Amino acid sequence: MKHTTISEVARAAGVSNTTVSRYLNGKYSKMGEQTKQKIAATIKQLNYVPASSARRLRSAKSNVVGVLVGDIGNPFSTLLAKGIDDILQPAGYDIVLMNTNNSCETEARSLERLYELQADGIIVQPDAIHFDQFQECIDRQIPLVLADREVVDQPDTVGKVTSANMDACYRLGRVLHARHYHNILSISAHFAQASGQIPRIAGLKATAKNYGMNYYNLETKGHNQQWLKRELQNALDNLIGKTVVVSLMGPVLFDLLDIFHELGINFPDDVGLVSFDDWSWSRYVQDGIYLMRQDVQLMGNVAARKLLIQIAQGTMMSSTTILPVKMVDRPSI
Repeated sequence: MKHTTISEVARAAGVSNTTVSRYLNGKYSKMGEQTKQKIAATIKQLNYVPASSARRLRSAKSNVVGVLVGDIGNPFSTLLAKGIDDILQPAGYDIVLMNTNNSCETEARSLERLYELQADGIIVQPDAIHFDQFQECIDRQIPLVLADREVVDQPDTVGKVTSANMDACYRLGRVLHARHYHNILSISAHFAQASGQIPRIAGLKATAKNYGMNYYNLETKGHNQQWLKRELQNALDNLIGKTVVVSLMGPVLFDLLDIFHELGINFPDDVGLVSFDDWSWSRYVQDGIYLMRQDVQLMGNVAARKLLIQIAQGTMMSSTTILPVKMVDRPSI
């Protein structure tokens, strides 16, 4: 028999999941009487029975932790999940790994499913850029940690592990200025609202402005490799001075290498090449590609440890950890 979910109650009542959750947990301070009556009537009509309630302590553990990643086909997400599992499995937890496909709607459904499963905790590589997407997790008193991507209005008390993306790109700009580059051309692929590429772009833009360089970005979202080839060729034909191309995420580098080969572009002779990359294979491409390397498995380790502390202490309180981005100097610039 299919159980009615909070999402179904929310849709039928014309309110958000968070509003229904707050009603169930007796948090009426910001809720109008008409809204309360509408939710109550909808719950009765749909015969909704909560799977769990934040008004009582969780009396049993599931020994299951939900892990939501943005794109299971991206090695970054795979390595992040492995880093999480390396910590949780020895601690006696199984992970339910869900691929949100960089979709806020899929992410919301996946969270709802984890609530129904009564997961002991949840780690998310977020797609949504606002914390409303995750508020119900807090309302249900389920320990939560967000990893990699930054949610703009995330409370300071909610666990977070990310990389120093903006600072790293600012430092990269100083290196490029010292090596006499005039133009920075970054290539991005904004698939999720809360993309790690956003602070990277901000860092490059700020350092280019401060050091008198030109900054441009090509966003590949919604376009194929042939589009990128045309746009890249057009940009390089019109830029004056020494130019470096920066891949803002690892998978984009594959496209760039194909395009460089097709157009006969050599690095660093024709252009410089830098990539945010999380693997070691790129050292075999020509004499090696200059990398901005994140320790993704460490990120997963730290996120899992934060979650275990919350579960053990029965608290929703955690902290922020910002991991450094390492520059790996290779001859591509």
